[in-house]
Amino acid sequence: MPDWQAEAIILSVRPHGEGSAVISVLTADYGRHAGLVRGGASSKMRGIIQPGNRVRVSWRARLSEQLGQMQIELVQSVPALLLDSPLRLSGVASMCALLDGALPEREAQPGLFEGSAALLDVIVLDDDNAGWVEGYVRWELGLLAAVGYRLDLARCVASGQTSDLAFVSPKSGGAVARHQAGSFASRMLALPMFLGGVSCGKHDWIAGLDLTGHFLSKRVFAAHNLDLPAQRKRLADMVDSRYNGK
Repeated sequence: MPDWQAEAIILSVRPHGEGSAVISVLTADYGRHAGLVRGGASSKMRGIIQPGNRVRVSWRARLSEQLGQMQIELVQSVPALLLDSPLRLSGVASMCALLDGALPEREAQPGLFEGSAALLDVIVLDDDNAGWVEGYVRWELGLLAAVGYRLDLARCVASGQTSDLAFVSPKSGGAVARHQAGSFASRMLALPMFLGGVSCGKHDWIAGLDLTGHFLSKRVFAAHNLDLPAQRKRLADMVDSRYNGK
């Protein structure tokens, strides 16, 4: 009978039958993995199986290809720590929705799990919303790389130079030097200064979310005839409303 135990991050929860729930989690060694939680609809369990919570998971099934059952032990209730911070809650929700929608099932993701756990730590600690969005954008770059779409932001795709970078090609995902863009500059994505851009016509965090959001939408979700998750769109809207013009 196959079984395993692991640290995990809860990504999504959906009702199943009378009183149970199917949850999806991210683990290092077992990747995105689903399982049935008996009694998951109870008032006691609802607070434990919230997306974003860090948990210890025990999974067991008669056959490895079956859904199997999960037992959950709460490690950290992340959303409960952020009830007074809608923007940070939105960041957690977006992270979970992207992982749940973009990752293949049951493929090991040690680097992405470590990065996601670190991002949750940063979001929880950043009471003043001083910098976690920058870390979030870098995390989305890591997610893109994990699913096969690594962006090359270190050198100009046209000339190979590593200086004066200002744009990103929406097709290739490569950086473009300011003087190489020419008449195509208006069609390109802005390269935020925290990612090596020399100038940016909008707030860096808005530009960063525009950049990663473009490739997540066009290269990851559109490939499966899906829209970018609503949670991710909501985060971008909240950041735009808060920092546009600043």
